Amino acid sequence: MPVGAAELYTWHSRPLAFQRLQPPWEEVKLISTTGSFGTDGQRIEFQTRLFGLIKSTWLAEAYDFQPGKGFQDRQLKGPFAYWNHAHRFIPDGEKASFLEDHIEYRLPLGLVGRFLGSRMTRRHLQALFNYRHAVTASDLHRHAQFREQPRQTIAITGSRGLIGSALVPFLTTGGHRVVRLVTGSAQRTGDDGTTWLNWDPTAPLAPQMLEDVDAVIHLAGDNVASGRWTDRKKRQILDSRIIPTEQIARAIAEMPAHRRPRVFLSASAVGYYGNRGDERLTEDADSGTGFFPEVARRWEAATLLARDCGVRTVHLRIGVVLTPRGGALGKQLFAFKMGAGAVLGNGRQWVPWITIGDLVGAIYHCLMSSSLSGPINVVGPHPVTNYEFTKTLGKVLRRPAFLWLPRSVLRLMFGELADEALLASVNVIPKKLVDSGFRFDHSDLQTALRFVLGR
Repeated sequence: MPVGAAELYTWHSRPLAFQRLQPPWEEVKLISTTGSFGTDGQRIEFQTRLFGLIKSTWLAEAYDFQPGKGFQDRQLKGPFAYWNHAHRFIPDGEKASFLEDHIEYRLPLGLVGRFLGSRMTRRHLQALFNYRHAVTASDLHRHAQFREQPRQTIAITGSRGLIGSALVPFLTTGGHRVVRLVTGSAQRTGDDGTTWLNWDPTAPLAPQMLEDVDAVIHLAGDNVASGRWTDRKKRQILDSRIIPTEQIARAIAEMPAHRRPRVFLSASAVGYYGNRGDERLTEDADSGTGFFPEVARRWEAATLLARDCGVRTVHLRIGVVLTPRGGALGKQLFAFKMGAGAVLGNGRQWVPWITIGDLVGAIYHCLMSSSLSGPINVVGPHPVTNYEFTKTLGKVLRRPAFLWLPRSVLRLMFGELADEALLASVNVIPKKLVDSGFRFDHSDLQTALRFVLGR
């Protein structure tokens, strides 16, 4: 690990560390937490699916806290006959350490359980801890790059969405304070160590809600892939992006200059460029034509009030996010696992992908790098064609992927969404990220898919 043992221990002690360590292929639902880290008897109850199949409730108790050295947790109730997990933090000089997880467990059902489940359990645990170690090391490295900068208070919209639910634990374990602007929730301090503020995206935002906030990250917006694109749905897609963005920008502009957030990061999309064939697209490329480019142009323009009053403003042009928890990959997984993976159209359209981990890291890089502003292509460095994506995903899942869905069938199934998204070719390059020194954890598609799928 790229930090000393004491800092490694501190990372584990911060809010949402447990959530940050859960792999995206696991279904983990936190039920309750009692006690606090560092005090023997802290308990965490959660639900999961053992091996992705068997629904199970765990009650774990943490104990034997030794600051800078480690702690342990044991199963009080759960699927194992016995489970004890020792987290050990071993110094390797002042600025490096080793993380060692030592697990003792016994499967249920005695000899029968060992015969049936031993190999599967070992393989499952190996994938789990390979992921945990890689994420911990990556997060610590990303935070260490900006260790000289003070920790920030960051207001986030869309904190419970696909991207926000990964970003928030990344920030809290890095020592930052998160204020969630959420709909349908009264003001409170959450059990997760974050502050929740009620927010109506369609109404003016009171500037005082951003008091003492250093940065705003705006991720909220209607899901473009849910439901057919009727005129009403398209208006909802447009309004859910433009109106809230304008309200935030206006609230920032109305604040006294010395109290404004220093940076405003607002989500956008690579749909800004439209269907461009094989053309390589950097941030300097013009916008395309069609509904998606129009939405993206107006979405980005809605931030102008904040930019014009001197707040550093970044438009996060996000590509296809790789995570089994949702998005394009999440929607495709069942069909691919059933051996029904299919190339879309002629398969020659470019897919600008990025793993959820690299996306979170890139957002943080934009947040902390004062030299970055304007549009930023938040995609991996090596886009692939839909044909290559389909064949690679089939290979990773060890399933055939030989079907083809013609353009006519896709249009019948999805309507306008087919042309605007599924069949659009967007060969986007993350020039600004690369030029600013951002390091991707995953730039090869097969390696990336194996990582996020636990394969």
